[in-house]
Amino acid sequence: MSVTTMKWQHGETWYRIVGDVKNGKTPVVLAHGGPGAGHNYLIAIADIIAQSGRAAILYDQIGCGNSTHLQEKPKDFWSPELFMEELTLLVKHLGIDKDYAVLGQSWGGMLGMQFATHRPSGLKVLVVCDSPAGMGLWVSEANKLRDQLPPEVQATLLKHEADGTTESEDYVNAVNVFYERHLCRVPMPPDVAASFEQMALDPTVYHTMNGPSEFHVVGSLKTWDIHDELKKINVPTLIVSGAYDEATPAMVQEIHRRIPGSVWELFPESSHMPHIEEPARFKRIVNAFLDAKLNN
Repeated sequence: MSVTTMKWQHGETWYRIVGDVKNGKTPVVLAHGGPGAGHNYLIAIADIIAQSGRAAILYDQIGCGNSTHLQEKPKDFWSPELFMEELTLLVKHLGIDKDYAVLGQSWGGMLGMQFATHRPSGLKVLVVCDSPAGMGLWVSEANKLRDQLPPEVQATLLKHEADGTTESEDYVNAVNVFYERHLCRVPMPPDVAASFEQMALDPTVYHTMNGPSEFHVVGSLKTWDIHDELKKINVPTLIVSGAYDEATPAMVQEIHRRIPGSVWELFPESSHMPHIEEPARFKRIVNAFLDAKLNN
């Protein structure tokens, strides 16, 4: 295992290699969610992939975790294009730009899909976990899930969103009721908690691009939508989601329908983190797909 950073025009991007990228097997780059959640909660996926003998690369996207934080940057700095540039530079820096796979979770899957629509020559496989392809549908589906929350929780959310007091303890507690149902339905392991803790210390990227919560999207991604671009993806694609996921089956079905030849696996006991909630099944399905679709 090696840890280092990549220097580029916006600072340093931290990364960790789990396994050997030179062992002849196509390595997998893991793109984390948030935006701004950091790599920590994906360590379990890196370990799952490494058990197959394939290297996994964890990295903290610029602006969070162990990478350079840029709190002074204007809102328009934070864009999907920024993070696609970072990913392009990272695979080149690692010397794997001719042969690699990308696994993205949540926002990382959004990034992975948009990245793949540009058909980078070295990308061989895409795995999309728990992601939407448009924030309009994401918010619409989130509102349906919110309607199922206890009335007092719904009232608290609405009041603080209307008053602009979403940093209050009452709002945070109400959001956690939603998260316990649709983000992670099992006790959060330390690595997952670490991602939330580091994001709380510097929420710049998350608040700028998303907003104060998963379902109150008021940031720069509010109008993001790549549904019409998904037909351009030309690599084998596995889509993973949970039955209780905030990335609901309705929105994932749209992605599956639009990416040619894609495979969709729905995890019946999971919400937004099947790799934590049903790890044995996740390991079997993801590693089998990678081994079947990659030449090495």
